Amino acid sequence: MTRRVLIVTHGGRPEAVVALREAVQELEDAGFSVALHDDDLAETFGDHMALTRAREGVAQSEVVMVLGGDGTILRAAELTHGTRVPLLGVNLGHVGFLAESEREDLHGAVARLAAGDYEVEERTVIDVRVHLPGQPEPVVGWALNEATVEKAERERMIEVAIGVDGRGLSSFGCDGVVTATPTGSTAHAFSAGGPVMWPEVDAVLVVPLAAHALFARPLVVGPRSTVTVDVLARSASSGVLTCDGRRRIDLPAGSRVEVRRGASPLRLARLSTAPFTDRLVSKFSLPVVGWRESADRRAWGGRTDAVAENVPGPHGNREE
Repeated sequence: MTRRVLIVTHGGRPEAVVALREAVQELEDAGFSVALHDDDLAETFGDHMALTRAREGVAQSEVVMVLGGDGTILRAAELTHGTRVPLLGVNLGHVGFLAESEREDLHGAVARLAAGDYEVEERTVIDVRVHLPGQPEPVVGWALNEATVEKAERERMIEVAIGVDGRGLSSFGCDGVVTATPTGSTAHAFSAGGPVMWPEVDAVLVVPLAAHALFARPLVVGPRSTVTVDVLARSASSGVLTCDGRRRIDLPAGSRVEVRRGASPLRLARLSTAPFTDRLVSKFSLPVVGWRESADRRAWGGRTDAVAENVPGPHGNREE
């Protein structure tokens, strides 16, 4: 039986075109049949017919290989969400937090794929329901990274009320509110001051954006809870909801957005068994050795802190 790989890439980038040609050749040499998906899906929020059309052939693929950065991987996630087909990301972008392989390792990634030498990791998604004024049925969507309610007018704040499990929690004016998965905690929520959550944490993160309030801290909400964000009637600005920076819907005053953990996780093909800590250090270039430790090592000829610990400093021993 022929094994099949579907490739998704950013066709407008010259380096992506070069990588695509190489990937197709490598995959075919390894015995795979290859199909290309070059349609920028970005389906209208809640338009599941468009999603169904775009997914034709996905279920017959062993893996969807993504050549690009995190944005391209989020585009490919629209194809595989709700299926059991995993994504394998090859990073052509800047950070590539969701990618499993770098561009220079493409040959090795194909070899591992051909040998079946990879694991599949499931990532939590969030389900989103939007209740619009005057509409009897909610509009339904989802996100892998985050669902963000933001002000529609740049010069005005949006007035929102936050609730958890049907209980009001707080209300304030702000630029918006991010509700994120653990995967999305390193994306928009992180840039807004939210904490990094390890992928296996079963929770939803809530991060207000530039809130005019005394209590507007990031919140980590349990996996069985429902978070609501209401656009209040008194809001000077209407809102807009964006999922993963791609799918959006307008939110007039009186709208309610409900977010909860999704029932269908997204599957990622993993080539590395390194822990998330190593990925975090690598992608963010974190200084594992701080400047004080580096200074000690330089001063004492590379000796460890175990030695330097007992060396008097300018004010005597450290214990003092």
